[in-house]
Amino acid sequence: MAIVEIPVDQRIIDIDSRRFASVEKALVECITNSDDSYVRLEKTDTQVTGQIRVQYERHQRGALLVVTDQAEGMSFEQACLVMTYGGAHSPLARGEVGGRGYFGRGLKQAIYGLGHGWIETIHAGRFSRIELFRSENGGYQYEDGGGDRLANAGDYDRLGIVECGTQVTIVIENRQVNISHFQSVVQAVANNIYLRDILTRRNVELVNVQQGKEVERSGQVHYEEPPAIVLLGPDQAGHFMFDQKAYQFTLTLKRALDEELTLRGDERTNGLVILSGMVVLDCKLFEYENQVGTEYLFGTVRCPALIEKLAQGMAIISDEREGLNRKDAFVTAFSQAVSEMIAPYVLAEQEKLKHLERATASNRTSHMIEHLLQRMNLAAIQDMGIILPPYMETADVDETEHPAALRFTTPFYYRKLNHPFHVTLLIDPDQFDPDEVLDFNYTLPDSMRMEPLPTAIQVSELNNRRIEWTVVGDTAGDHGKITVRAGSYWALCEMVIAEQASGHSSYGTSGHAVKKRLPRDHGVDMFVGYEFRNLNNELDRAVYSPKERKIIINTGAPTVQLYVDGRGHFRDSARLLLAELFMEVISDELARCLIEKSGHKDDIEAYHAAKMDIIRRYGSDIHLSFLNI
Repeated sequence: MAIVEIPVDQRIIDIDSRRFASVEKALVECITNSDDSYVRLEKTDTQVTGQIRVQYERHQRGALLVVTDQAEGMSFEQACLVMTYGGAHSPLARGEVGGRGYFGRGLKQAIYGLGHGWIETIHAGRFSRIELFRSENGGYQYEDGGGDRLANAGDYDRLGIVECGTQVTIVIENRQVNISHFQSVVQAVANNIYLRDILTRRNVELVNVQQGKEVERSGQVHYEEPPAIVLLGPDQAGHFMFDQKAYQFTLTLKRALDEELTLRGDERTNGLVILSGMVVLDCKLFEYENQVGTEYLFGTVRCPALIEKLAQGMAIISDEREGLNRKDAFVTAFSQAVSEMIAPYVLAEQEKLKHLERATASNRTSHMIEHLLQRMNLAAIQDMGIILPPYMETADVDETEHPAALRFTTPFYYRKLNHPFHVTLLIDPDQFDPDEVLDFNYTLPDSMRMEPLPTAIQVSELNNRRIEWTVVGDTAGDHGKITVRAGSYWALCEMVIAEQASGHSSYGTSGHAVKKRLPRDHGVDMFVGYEFRNLNNELDRAVYSPKERKIIINTGAPTVQLYVDGRGHFRDSARLLLAELFMEVISDELARCLIEKSGHKDDIEAYHAAKMDIIRRYGSDIHLSFLNI
């Protein structure tokens, strides 16, 4: 029985195993190794089952991963050879183009990256076991078990192998590894780029094990392609020239119909999966990678010559296995040819965006914008005293003739401890559509009681022009607030409980002539909403529409188009651009109103000073509103 160190610089294994420290990556390596073994059998016209069984036993701090096939199995000499590290011992280095090109390192990386494990294999009636682990000083080692022996009935039964096959067991003990739930593992296998082709020809099944007992089976795992239309192909023939020789490939290009695609990662559904033989080398869109108009394009490219050149020693993929090596001349020629074929379809998608009349944002982004606009509407009235028409038309408006649509009779209630008082809201239904709904938002401490509690009500259901509540508080210093909104109108009142407050309220005036002050407790929203709309020019990124009281984001502006996908959805990843656009439009409109209000309408210097002051006061709030909700 011999314990041997992996024959390579230990630092290389350390770097490699950290890169492989995930359950999904380990499964890709084990499943593709099994597939390679089945392929070699099929080339000899041997009937194969194609079965690959994955057992997953999840614990709180770790997990057990077991992958079993019914393929070739390995002799003891082969199993030991697998422990040899480096490209010189890989199938590709021996001119076997059926391998995946992982340079004879993948299986060891998978085991060491997750923790430790062992390989058990039966070949020609002989059983071998190799254990991989780390020594006390951190070295990467394996134990060969002292050689092989005759396989007995117990070996076949325990491993679940009928004639020949291999079982890889990995104990996941690396604290940095995410211990996924069973269904997450199933989903990761079904969607993984490098496994999709294998899933069409092998019977891959996952088994959920808990406390040593099977509790769930996935059934045969399949990749479900999103509904789509075919743009090019299927298997449209193409070719490219390299060193005065033509090389063939086939291309299938599709556009997803109504499903968002994943744009990156091993579960990417966007992009062209690049296959050579039975090997997946990459997933990308070549010269159009990450460009606008490609978000809903996907498909496959098959080029047998790529794996052939890799077997000949050309640097088709990097040693780090990060996809095709863009610096390689052969890959460059291939990439240019594929890019030329897909170019008309990408450009057509981009042309649609140029004429896109409307766009939408996600519910989450819309929610952020709604909160921002409400905050700035309150700032306009309460902080700056900016009141929209009809109140801006004259300073001495008689509210008996032009009543506010919504108004509390008293905006500030300073009331005595344990002394019930009435809070009254006045409504002018004539200024609302009958279908409009009054929405209430209130904040009350536990010591303050309101009867009845405010609830949303449709304007058409109102019995009169006022709503009244009874409020009482039993703790001095407590503070409550009610805000009511309907359409673009709003009103608010505050309530404070004080021990020394008067038991009486003043409902009249002193009789002296008082200059009417513009109300700050109710008003009309300056910013009632936003919209992505094509303004048919490329200069304005965003503008304010006074008539609609909306902020319009111009989908015709190139900067905005960069972040609108092929289906007219503004990307959540570009919220900082929205923050910039909203800050520009809001500060511009508020500054204009302030200057007009102060009688300096044409004073450019005063306008810029007011705008900069608004940006300093509210710029951080505007940006944070797109990050914190």
